[in-house]
Amino acid sequence: EKEAYVMVWTTTPWTLPASLAVAIHPDIEYSLVPVGDKKIYIMAKALIGEVASVTGLELGEPLLSLKGRELSQARAIHPFYDEREILFALAEYVGLDQGTGCVHTAPGHGVEDFETGIRYGLDILNPVDDKGCFLPDTGLVGGLSLEEASERILVVLRERGRLLGSGRIRHSYPHCWRCKRPVIFRATEQWFVSVNSFREKTLEEIDRVNWIPSWGKERIANMVRERSDWCISRQRIWGVPIPAFYCESCKEVVADPERIRKVQDLFRREGSNSWWRLSPDEILGDLAFCPHCGGRQLRKESDIMDVWFDSGCSHVAVLETRKDLRWPADLYLEGSDQHRGWFQTSLLTSVAARERAPYEMVLTHGFIVDGEGRKMSKSVGNVIAPQEIIEKYGADIPRLWVASTDYRNDIRISDQILSNLVESYRRIRNTARFLLGNLSDFDPRKDSVPPDRMLQLDRWILSRTQRLIHRATKGYDEFEFHLPTYMIHHFCVNELSAVYLDVCKDRLYAEDRDGEARRSCQTAMWIILRALTEMLAPVLSFTSEEIWQEMRSMDPTLPESVFLSNWPAVDRSMLDRDLDTRWVKILSFRGAISRALESARTAGIIGHSLDARVEVLKGGTEVDPTLLLAEEEWAVLSIVSSFRIVDTFGDVGFNWKDQETGVEFNIWKAPGEKCQRCWKWGPEVPEGGVCERCRGVLDRMGKTV
Repeated sequence: EKEAYVMVWTTTPWTLPASLAVAIHPDIEYSLVPVGDKKIYIMAKALIGEVASVTGLELGEPLLSLKGRELSQARAIHPFYDEREILFALAEYVGLDQGTGCVHTAPGHGVEDFETGIRYGLDILNPVDDKGCFLPDTGLVGGLSLEEASERILVVLRERGRLLGSGRIRHSYPHCWRCKRPVIFRATEQWFVSVNSFREKTLEEIDRVNWIPSWGKERIANMVRERSDWCISRQRIWGVPIPAFYCESCKEVVADPERIRKVQDLFRREGSNSWWRLSPDEILGDLAFCPHCGGRQLRKESDIMDVWFDSGCSHVAVLETRKDLRWPADLYLEGSDQHRGWFQTSLLTSVAARERAPYEMVLTHGFIVDGEGRKMSKSVGNVIAPQEIIEKYGADIPRLWVASTDYRNDIRISDQILSNLVESYRRIRNTARFLLGNLSDFDPRKDSVPPDRMLQLDRWILSRTQRLIHRATKGYDEFEFHLPTYMIHHFCVNELSAVYLDVCKDRLYAEDRDGEARRSCQTAMWIILRALTEMLAPVLSFTSEEIWQEMRSMDPTLPESVFLSNWPAVDRSMLDRDLDTRWVKILSFRGAISRALESARTAGIIGHSLDARVEVLKGGTEVDPTLLLAEEEWAVLSIVSSFRIVDTFGDVGFNWKDQETGVEFNIWKAPGEKCQRCWKWGPEVPEGGVCERCRGVLDRMGKTV
């Protein structure tokens, strides 16, 4: 009759005194392999060759092979504790990458081992004390350090003929980041939150919350779905204590609501440090007895709360202790690592206590990296200090950098990125300066022109402004902060500076000071400037306040600060979809004119656009320009001295056909003299004098030429 053994292997011999099971995979095929006439070893069939090579044993042909599940609940005898039976336990984590396919299992010394032990109802045996030595009453190794115990165990196994091979291998094992020594896994008594009891409700609340960006929902849901119970106790010298007591007589835990409220009242009066200073009698008063047996000897819990439990309760500590706040929070804001941290712990405490999430929305942002996407490090030399940026560019530049970046991903910063942002900032600031400069003589309370009397160009830019307000507000509401800053910058550069303000210079500088045409333009500029300032205030806070105070010098009835004004609302009376559609065509045609003028300038025909006389061949495009604007309006919009739409070209000047639109142009240098006031050319302008328009303006001003 032969003796049967199960062959296991381990990289931590010191855990063998706590071994209570052998883990095998249910679907792996195991063989009973003979060695000589008296012994049989159980091992994974696929690893027989490797085992023979490592141990030097002469393994015979398998006598029997069977699946791991067929060995379930079988029992063996511990290799040096003859009185202990070892259970065969099924475990999916057992593999064939190394060893024998049979894994010794110590529930007190490893996460997977612990979970297997719980599943099979095994004792969670941990014979190792806090100092890393075996407890004195541990057989064979009592009182020894783990290193000493490992040596002793190998000697005993060899003496008993149970050691088939030993040696040193290089493998991955966790080490302490401070002292660099191996980490010892020990199962100890701890306080846990039973997440499984409210997991489904938590997942329901995750589905109800608005996650920004949306992928955050799936990320935290997967974490909660797969997580284990939450260990909330820590063994530290100081922290927020766990308000529990132990009866020295019956050893029961004393942590009922009445006594916890006693501790609560004490902490409210004297702070949590009082726990460490006072005795149980001083803390509990007339409740200082065991409700189970009546014993008067109570011992305080020495463990503290997990700090994540502290932060996870902050929604109550903050929102329900301040009169100006309310629970639940509107928004939680943190980095993407907090799906595992603060977002989750806050959610768990809230759902456990109140069956709902502590927030309505959760916004997640990336992390700051350098221009090449690398983590910032002093050793690499790629750190950019915020204070240095502020000292060099002012505080609004880092604010603009943050707001103009898609924060959902990692946020890059470099000197080049900041330089580009400075240029963007200057364009916005210069636009505001131009508007303020041309509003210096404007009093919006008495000089404003009603919309129905405004010029078409002014009504168009106000319609575009209202659409900008709508889109920017939508961007802020949806936390797409990079969109408002982009759209405002685009509006300043492309619609204001490149078109509207450039075209309006003639009205602002040359028309009657109080004329309706000029006041119409200033009215539009005032409305635009106020809307831009209010929309930029959350980002360019200092610049916006500076602009606002200049505006208050024109209208003292404005709120004292831009931050005391209301957010700009869309004025639907100024929205004009038909006008917007019309101006898409107008600006397309203006683009063709601008390209023609640039070609004439390159050819040396003109210098400034006001030097030009432009003829456009009628019928050369799908859109009849006469149906869009009058010739005089085209001249103003194109900033030329003369503009005509003709059936045929007369005298041939600089002939040019626009490739994008097919429009044909004939361009000459404008005839006549140049007005010394508005710079337009005309045959009626006397040499060194001014045009008829400007003469009339000067006459009304009481000035002579």
